Amino acid sequence: MRLGDATWSEVQTLLADPVAEDGTRTPLVLVPVGSTEQHGPHLPMSTDTMIAEEIVARAIHLTDGLMVGPTLAVTASGEHAGFPGTLSIGTAVMHDVIVELGRSADWAAGMVFVNGHGGNSSALASAVDTLHHEGRHVLSWSPKWPQRADGGPKDLHAGRIETSLMLAIDPGLVRLELAAPGVDADIDELRRVGVRPVSPTGVLGDPTGASGSEGDQFITTFVNDLVHAIEAWRPIDPTPIG
Repeated sequence: MRLGDATWSEVQTLLADPVAEDGTRTPLVLVPVGSTEQHGPHLPMSTDTMIAEEIVARAIHLTDGLMVGPTLAVTASGEHAGFPGTLSIGTAVMHDVIVELGRSADWAAGMVFVNGHGGNSSALASAVDTLHHEGRHVLSWSPKWPQRADGGPKDLHAGRIETSLMLAIDPGLVRLELAAPGVDADIDELRRVGVRPVSPTGVLGDPTGASGSEGDQFITTFVNDLVHAIEAWRPIDPTPIG
C-alpha cells in the first residue's frame, strides 16, 4: 500500500491488529529520499529520486509489513549549485524535515529513509541520531556503491553506475549519445568548492560501458541489502510511542 493512496481509516485498520507472530508491528513506512540536481548532460535531474523509488518499489514485495511513504525529491544538493535546474533546501533544513517526519509517524511501527543521494548523508545521520535519542524507531539506508577494480576513476556522480541504473529503470530518459567521461575528483575538494569548478559537465566518473542489464544487477543487490537491513533492525515493540 502507498500511504498517499490510503485513507486514515484504512491506515487505522492496519494498526488495529498490528502484532505479527514474531512480535513485530506494522506498518513500517519506507520514504524514498532523492534529489533534484544535475546529473551531467545525459541523465535527468530526478536520477537519485528514481533510483530510491525503484529500490523501494521492489523491496516491498520481498518482506511483509511495508508501506510506501511520500518521496522527498528536493533535498540537500548545495554542492551542485551553479548548474541550471538544481534545487536544494540545504543540510540544515533537510535535517529538520527528517526529524519532523520521524516525529509525525509515531502511529507507525517505524520509518525507513531510503536514500539515493550522497549529499543527504550528514543530514540524515544527524536527524536519525536525534530521533533515536527521542526513542523513535527510524532507520536510514543508502546503497553501497561498488568500487572499480581496474583503477579507473571513482564513480561518484553520473558515471557508469548511475547511468546503468537509469538504463534499467527508464532508458528513455537517458541521453546516451551525450554520455562522456568526466573527472576523477577528490570528495574533500568537492565539499570545499562544489562540483562545477571541478567538473564543468557535472560528471564525476566515466559512464562508458553502462548497460541496463548491469543496472538491474545493481538494483537487485541494493534491494536485497535494504531488505536484509530492515529485517535485522525491525522493531519488536507493540506499543506506539504516541
